[in-house]
Amino acid sequence: MTHDFNLDGHEYVALCDLLKHTGLADSGGQAKHWIAEGRVLRGGVVEQRKTAKIRVGEIISLGDVFIRVVQA
Repeated sequence: MTHDFNLDGHEYVALCDLLKHTGLADSGGQAKHWIAEGRVLRGGVVEQRKTAKIRVGEIISLGDVFIRVVQA
């Protein structure tokens, strides 16, 4: 399953906030836990920086869910 996330004029979004805003994580704490466990991939590579700056064009995955970051 693929979701598009619109940055809506912003330069970037923190990885933990992205997971929360897309509804994958119920809270920022849950998102940070998944990131620390190595369950979140950024462009196919494990990303363990909780506040990594995610920009337009990047793809984040958690299990079989993909988030494509776009700009409207």
